[in-house]
Parts: sequence; C-alpha cells; structure tokens
Amino acid sequence: QVQLVESGGGLVQAGGSLRLSCAASGRTFSSYAMGWFRQVPRKEREFVASISWTGGLISYADSVKGRFTISRDNAKNTVSLQMNSLKPEDTAVYYCAADQTNPRIVTAPDSWGQGTQVTVSS
Repeated sequence: QVQLVESGGGLVQAGGSLRLSCAASGRTFSSYAMGWFRQVPRKEREFVASISWTGGLISYADSVKGRFTISRDNAKNTVSLQMNSLKPEDTAVYYCAADQTNPRIVTAPDSWGQGTQVTVSS
C-alpha cells in the first residue's frame, strides 16, 4: 500500500488561492492514477479531480472546473492541486488518493492520505 502525505491546506479569503501537495512513497508511483477528494462533516467524501499515470487524462468535478488544476510530477512522486477563485463552499478536508488498479482514472481508491483542512472565509 502506498503512503500518502498531504500538505498546503489553510485559511484563505474567498477569491484567494491555495496549492495542495501530496507526496507518495513507493517506486511505482508513475504507473497508477492519482486524485483528490474532499469531505465536510456529515456528508460523504466527494470526488474533486483525477489524473492518469502520464498526466494525459484529467477529469474534474463540475463544481471545480475552471478553478482547480491537478498536476503530477512522477520524478518527485508528487501530485498537486492548484485551487484558484476559492469559494466558501470549497471549505472541506481534502484527501489525496491513489488507485493502484487503474492507470487512467481514480475509480476505487486503495490508499488515502490523512487529509488537510481548507477553510475559505467569506
């Protein structure tokens, strides 16, 4: 199982930006899809973005399209989420996820990070 560690969360005003990063352990990072999810209290964890092993296939939730950008650096075993034009409704705990069974898109995450809090004030 791959170990994932997120960083970069914090408090930001509406309209501001944050960049989340996720560092992964293991030698096979470049062979599977990675993604970001988020969760608020009393709600299910929801999909935010996914990126394929090469970075050539990317998908986003409709709620973040045009504002968030996912990227990965296979040489550094990292995946990032650049979040711009943040809204109060983006407030959540953000989780990095790996799907080692799928190189193209995260459909069934098998590893999760510990989560990082993002709070957007109005």
